[in-house]
Amino acid sequence: MPPTPLQLFASAMETAIHKLPYFKTINPSFYTARGTASFRVGLRRSSSSLSVSASDREGDHDLGHRTRPDFPILHQEVNGSKLVYLDNAATSQKPTAVLKALQNYYESYNSNVHRGIHFLSAKATDEYELARKKVAAFINASDAREIVFTKNATEAINLVAYSWGLLNLKPEDEVILTIAEHHSNIVPWQLVAQKTGAVLKYVTLNENGAPDIGNLKQMISRKTKIVAVHHVSNTLASVLPIEEIAHWAHDVGAKVLLDACQSVPHMVVNVQSLDVDFLVASSHKMCGPTGIGFLYGKSDLLSAMPPFLGGGEMISDVYLDHSTYAEPPSRFEAGTPAIGEAIGLGAAIDYLSGIGMQKIHDYELELANYLHESLRAVPNIHIYGPVPSGNINRAALCSFNVDNIHPTDIATFLDQQYGVAIRSGHHCAQPLHRSLGVSSSARASLHFYNVKEDVDDFIRALNDTVSFFNSYK
Repeated sequence: MPPTPLQLFASAMETAIHKLPYFKTINPSFYTARGTASFRVGLRRSSSSLSVSASDREGDHDLGHRTRPDFPILHQEVNGSKLVYLDNAATSQKPTAVLKALQNYYESYNSNVHRGIHFLSAKATDEYELARKKVAAFINASDAREIVFTKNATEAINLVAYSWGLLNLKPEDEVILTIAEHHSNIVPWQLVAQKTGAVLKYVTLNENGAPDIGNLKQMISRKTKIVAVHHVSNTLASVLPIEEIAHWAHDVGAKVLLDACQSVPHMVVNVQSLDVDFLVASSHKMCGPTGIGFLYGKSDLLSAMPPFLGGGEMISDVYLDHSTYAEPPSRFEAGTPAIGEAIGLGAAIDYLSGIGMQKIHDYELELANYLHESLRAVPNIHIYGPVPSGNINRAALCSFNVDNIHPTDIATFLDQQYGVAIRSGHHCAQPLHRSLGVSSSARASLHFYNVKEDVDDFIRALNDTVSFFNSYK
């Protein structure tokens, strides 16, 4: 493969930088809906007196401007330009309420949970279990004991694969996935299939560039034991009809695991109406801390599953030759959990609930269409996934490539020259990229604290970037 444009860029930058179009930085105060804020250059947190009350959020179309003051990290300059953060599908930013909840835990009642009778331990236990109840309410689980805290969504899928999967899968049983799954929803099933003799079957893409639901329906048979699929694709931005999929699966006695990492932070997710058997999500994508996620599982399924990890907290009694185990969820939470992170996740749920998930979804749908429409005007661009229409909605993200320019070159140049943060690579979806005929792509992804001006800045910078690299051809 010939040298990438980025290599040419590195050697030519000193002499060519004067050729770059000028991209004026918008004053950060442009984004504040009211009040004043002070900012400093570099990777330093701004100080701000701004806060957003529930009444301020009544206008859906202005949601981004009204919530931005709650996110200190957004109010800074990167490489001399105002930060434009468009990597939310990888991780979301955290509001002040979450940062304060973490600080309060470590400053005021840091202690282990479930094991002490002193005040600090009791307080920590109460707040930890309250966070579990908040998660249950957020996704409408029928009982907080259906929520298992895990390290992340990846661990949650591994828990189901190794506990439920090893117990229930037999040779020639079938596990249905799509080629658009995150690696975290492929690799665990590959490992378990190797141990059990189960067969993995993959749903391909249709002519619209989304997983072929008709193909999925035809695949389901009496051999199917579990359908493990995403809710929203982190690359295609497509949304699967989960209620229908669950109905088809349950008709043949199969279970459904839903990877909801890209849906729980962006829309109303109701596990009872979806009727999924398992659901996984990660805190860090829903404005909460890193290092914690959760598994939802129907009570009867969790009660029948053996432990995933052994050690403290998950036991009932331990003898020299055997042990008995606690009831769920404790059975699946071995060792000291991520206490502060769980409490921070609870604070994030409070924040999101205060806005309203339907408002967030409606606003992001508007942003999604604006992003897709704006990107389509960039010369020689290829956007992956379905085109939005009257009956097709996309999530607020776009993965794309531009002819003859490597996506990593695009992402690097956008960051270094314009302070625009996007993602490049395979997005933990290599099988999908191979099916698209590319090894990688660039991805811009939005959240409710983004605004259309972010998209405008990104498109302006992207056009300048494309012009720069094309000037070397």
